[in-house]
Amino acid sequence: MFGLIPFNTKSIDNKGDEFGNLISDFFNDDFFTPFYKEANTFKADIKETENEYLVEAELPGVKKEDISLEYKDNNLIISAKRNETINEEKDNYVRKERHYGDFSRAFYVEDIKEDSISAKFENGELIVTLPKLPKPEEKITKINIQ
Repeated sequence: MFGLIPFNTKSIDNKGDEFGNLISDFFNDDFFTPFYKEANTFKADIKETENEYLVEAELPGVKKEDISLEYKDNNLIISAKRNETINEEKDNYVRKERHYGDFSRAFYVEDIKEDSISAKFENGELIVTLPKLPKPEEKITKINIQ
């Protein structure tokens, strides 16, 4: 149960203890949370046309060989690994940043021709084409009234 509710020690009264307040503020600051969440997911758009679904996923900094696609139980599962290092040296400072991690998303898409699914990865964008199964023709039976 405690894992579902964020614990925040700011509610603890330190009675003027400046060092305690400094430590408490540092560890309870949510400043880095948006960056962490952003680094461990990706944006995706799903477009439906008459004959297919198009899934467009933005995967910057990911190599083609680090992407895995599966269609299982009416779910398209996109998984990827990101391992990106940025080195920058100017004047008297050195900056080195690293982004790495595994992430995946699943999208429920039914009535798909599984053997005709195709994907293309170019410039950090993955486009998956999921052709729809043809709709069965509506059969109408004329009933005579007696």
